[in-house]
Amino acid sequence: MTDELKLKISLLPDSPGVYRYYNAEGTIIYVGKAKNLKRRVSSYFNKVHDVTRTNMLVRHIHDLQYTVVNTEEEALDLENSLIKEFQPRYNVLLKDDKSYPWICVTRELYPRVLLTRDRQRRGGRYFGPYPKAEAAHALLHTIARLYPLRNCNHNVSRETIDSAKHRLCLQYHIKRCAGCCRGLVDADTYQGYIDSVVAILRGDSKLVSNYLQAEMQRLAEELRFEEANELKNKYLLIEKLRSKSVIVSPTVHNIDVFALHHSDDCAYVHYMHIRNGSVVQSMTLEYRLRQLDEAVGDGELMSLAVQEIRQRFAETYKADRVREVVVNIQPDVAFADLQFVVPQRGDKRKLLDIALKNARQFETDKLNRMEKLNPEQRATRTLTVMQRDLHLAQLPRHIECFDNSNIAGTSPVASCVVFRNAKPSKKEYRHFNIKTAAGADDYASMAEVITRRYTRLEQEGEPLPQLVVVDGGKGQLSTAVEALSAMGLQNRIAAIGLAKQLNEIYFPGDTVPLYIDKNSETLRVIQHLRDEAHRFAIGHHRKQRGRGQVHSALDDIKGIGPATQKLLLKEFKSVKRIREAGEDTLAAVIGPAKARLIAEALSAGSNHAEQR
Repeated sequence: MTDELKLKISLLPDSPGVYRYYNAEGTIIYVGKAKNLKRRVSSYFNKVHDVTRTNMLVRHIHDLQYTVVNTEEEALDLENSLIKEFQPRYNVLLKDDKSYPWICVTRELYPRVLLTRDRQRRGGRYFGPYPKAEAAHALLHTIARLYPLRNCNHNVSRETIDSAKHRLCLQYHIKRCAGCCRGLVDADTYQGYIDSVVAILRGDSKLVSNYLQAEMQRLAEELRFEEANELKNKYLLIEKLRSKSVIVSPTVHNIDVFALHHSDDCAYVHYMHIRNGSVVQSMTLEYRLRQLDEAVGDGELMSLAVQEIRQRFAETYKADRVREVVVNIQPDVAFADLQFVVPQRGDKRKLLDIALKNARQFETDKLNRMEKLNPEQRATRTLTVMQRDLHLAQLPRHIECFDNSNIAGTSPVASCVVFRNAKPSKKEYRHFNIKTAAGADDYASMAEVITRRYTRLEQEGEPLPQLVVVDGGKGQLSTAVEALSAMGLQNRIAAIGLAKQLNEIYFPGDTVPLYIDKNSETLRVIQHLRDEAHRFAIGHHRKQRGRGQVHSALDDIKGIGPATQKLLLKEFKSVKRIREAGEDTLAAVIGPAKARLIAEALSAGSNHAEQR
């Protein structure tokens, strides 16, 4: 296995998707699906397999590509379409002509609704495919109970009706058919049934769900629980169908999908080609914005991507006659033979979302690869973005964040967490027990911990941070800045405040907060700082509160340790009984010297309580 392949495997996401293995000649030799891409692909390379064919496959893997999707079912659909398209050598399943079942509404005088696996066998409207045949059967069964549709293979025409060629069958007598073969229902009425069925098959399954719910309720009231449970299973299957897959869609034919996503210095355009409702080709283009004209806009980037793909896959465009292109950004160039669409809903919108997801995943993989190969470069990039967003004079390689914690003023504590190169440095985290501030005074507590922290760093000659983050709004930030000014550090340490509710960032002396893009690396690092400071403060506060709850008068007596306390409590059961016991009784258990200490201390404590 090459080093490049090892790196790709290590950076795979923990999400559903489809992976494709290539040999040294660049030919796809295997297509597979996975609920967890990283775990599934890694399993090929970390052991010797029992199946010889799998070991042969692994020996020929030279490269891999993958596509992330939303669900495991979508991965199954995409795997099916890719295997049918490329016929990989090592795929055993799904290479024959069989596919998932479709529901067909035939084109006849009295149309039928039936299940088929061959879309080319007969004319009609097709709906699906259905990854689970049992779900399709359940839908057909429910439709049959809703509408009296014929399911026979008779050729029903005006001539056969007039000649009374066909006899009424059992389905008519049990009211499952309207008697189409004898013309007992007119074609317009029957077409109304079909129109309702088509609406259901297109996704409006609310009618079916409501019907099943009403039937379940009726059967339950009649104490027919077994039948009600059967309908419940059908209801659950129908509900599952409502979230149908978008990877294979019978409503989308021979179109291209382009999704543009960009960061600060790069843009990514993910391309997908849809043929006969299936994704058969995909790739991601990367544009480094710093190497392009500064004035380049999203529309121009999209035009560049479309033109490049048209040149790379000229034969595909010619063979499939691609005319419609789904985009999230309109190109600024008009292509004479292409129509650009920005969908807001429906299957095309879902396909666009899949393409956007893959563009973002490409960026994530790239950043993860950079971090593995050169961790310092990734950190520097993040810190440079933070310096720009927060208007800092220095690169914030050393950041500290403070948070206070107390409950109704009891056991007030504070925490200081330290980040170096945008990563936690947990060995440098510090706790503070508030000493001078009284009660739940967050401002005084903040001033105390800021003063104590940086007075000590100055005394010990330790380097100061480039940035201090205060968990709080304008009030806490002002207090922190005043404390830094009192120590003469206001020009050496930058400070910002982070409000808890809307992630507002406050700067000293500025009443208008800064709102940073929620996808920004700057906000991600600051939120991580805030969460770490909060977690660290809460943990210490719980410990302090717990210690206060188990504190006893014996803890305050100098010279009386845990072993002596344990011995006394074992003998006398409580501090009250220890106080009531005489010094001689105590001396018999722990000796005269310690007995005298305890007797004097408890007596003094009792007298002090009486005076109060």
